[in-house]
Amino acid sequence: MQLVEEKLDEHHLDEKEVVDVVVRFAGDSGDGMQLTGTNFAQATALYGNDLSTFPDFPAEIRAPVGATFGVSAFQIYFGAEDITTAGDSLDVLVAMNPAALVTN
Repeated sequence: MQLVEEKLDEHHLDEKEVVDVVVRFAGDSGDGMQLTGTNFAQATALYGNDLSTFPDFPAEIRAPVGATFGVSAFQIYFGAEDITTAGDSLDVLVAMNPAALVTN
């Protein structure tokens, strides 16, 4: 176990402390983006952050795979200070497929 930890420490990314972050999860409608976003928001709140969410989903229950009009998204703006909007520009985009990447 110690060897694994040493290897992980060698290849870590530089950490950066930020005040607030905007994250958007996007994928096909029916792929669980609303559930993923809700769970992430709950975890964020449990750590004491202030947050605002913006669920975005199409009218189609299940659009054809890869269709840009069937992309569902969930945006979370969270931070250590007061949050009053759903966020303007993205800091992190988690795109589950090419259609989600194109529309965001």
